[in-house]
Order: sequence, then structure tokens, then C-alpha cells
Amino acid sequence: MPVQTSIQLFTVKDALEADLEGTLAELAARGFTAVEPYDFVRRAEPLAAALKAAGIAAPTGHAFLASTSFVNPDGTTTTRPVPAPEAVFDAADLLGMTTVIEPYTDPALWQSREHIADIAQQLNAAAEIGAGRGIRVGYHNHAHELEATFDGKTGLEVLADLLDPRVVLEVDLYWVARAGVDSPALLRTLGDRVVALHVKDGTLDPEAVAAYPPADQVPAGQGVVPLREAIAAASALEVAIVEFDHFPGDLFDAVEQSRGYLDETLGAKVAG
Repeated sequence: MPVQTSIQLFTVKDALEADLEGTLAELAARGFTAVEPYDFVRRAEPLAAALKAAGIAAPTGHAFLASTSFVNPDGTTTTRPVPAPEAVFDAADLLGMTTVIEPYTDPALWQSREHIADIAQQLNAAAEIGAGRGIRVGYHNHAHELEATFDGKTGLEVLADLLDPRVVLEVDLYWVARAGVDSPALLRTLGDRVVALHVKDGTLDPEAVAAYPPADQVPAGQGVVPLREAIAAASALEVAIVEFDHFPGDLFDAVEQSRGYLDETLGAKVAG
């Protein structure tokens, strides 16, 4: 099957919170046929209706399954109640979602193998529940899972070794680069467990990356993250997802440029 191009809706969160239907219609006009929702449990019904009206699918989505932590816009972390896995899968089912991905775990948990094993156990337990619903569970990385190392292995690789085979990975290429890790090599190591990529680019300018959210992100293909090489190394890729944490210019133009880059790159991968 061809790789699907998508967009993480957190990219357009301000527009989405102000006008759900209009924002999805605008993304459809910009050429997107799939999106990756965040915080979808609380608004599953209106989101499902808006997606249907826009002719957009939601094959993947982000929801907490192994964490109660959330990164605030100022970079602080708070703990808040999260829906039970059953409620997450109910909402995912309504949205036609086939993969629910844990978006973030506290960096402090990646300092020991024991804490990583606990994250794996929670993901494995959620995967067991999801399997009964025909929905997979996945994990999405930031930089901290790769900055932590254990006997020459990154924390993300340690996690992968502990995961049920049914748990998949969504690798964020920008955060891999921010951690100073070779993403094509990492993807070859992780192999067929990686079914989704966040194809996110940046200049990695030291001053700009020190900001929160990062101020160096640019449309895909315009920065220094090795996106083409990483996509080529992803042997089981199903979904390639556009995302920005922050962009100071015309955001909808930027995501459309990124989609165009992705479609061209994926087309070249198929042809090759």
C-alpha cells in the first residue's frame, strides 16, 4: 500500500480550537486527505463529523496511554487526569483510527532501565486492550528518549526491546536530529516496528533551538534534518506526518509546502 501523507493537528492547534470545521476544510484545500488528531477523546463526536465533512481520514492519533504528564507551552510539565484506555479506544473507533500513539512521557523517566520498563509495561497493557478492538498502540519520541543511553543503546532502543511485538513506533525525525542521533541508522535498527514518521525539519541553529517552542523549524526539505535518507530507511512506513511545533510565518503555506515535499519524496521512494 502507498504511504499516506498526514498532518499532526497540534500544528494548527490555535486555528483548530477557534474553528474546527473551517480549519479541517482549509487543510483539505491544501491537499491533505489525512490528519493525526491530538486530545481527541473530549471532542470525538464533533471531530468525527468535521472530518467526514472535509473528506479527511484519521488513521493515527495521539492520546496518553502510559503517562499523565503534559508539556505546557512554557515548557513546564503538569499532571492531569487522562481518560482510561477503554475511553481512548472508544473515541478512536468512532474516528476510524487504527493506531493510537502515546505522545509524551516525562524525561525524568528515561534515566533508568526500570522506569523505561514501566513505560513498556503500560504500553503493552494498552496494546492488549486495543488488540481486542482492532486498534494498535504506538509510541512517539522527543529528544530525551535518544539522549539517554544505556551500554551504547538509546533509551528508545531499550524501550523497543521491551515492547510487545504489537506495539509500533512513530519516530519524530526533528527530535532525533536534535538529540544528535543518526536517524537513518536508528530506523534501520528499529526496523519494521516504525510505521509512522513525523517528517519535521529545522535549521538546528543553537540559539533558535534553545527557545520553547523551538524557533528553528522550517518547511520540510528546507532545513538540515536528513528527511529523504530517513524516509528511505523506514522499511515499514505507513504514514508520513507533517508537523510544526512553531512557525512564525504563514502556517498553512508552510504545511502545504511540507506536504508537497513529502508527496514528491514518497513518490521517488516508490519509483526507486
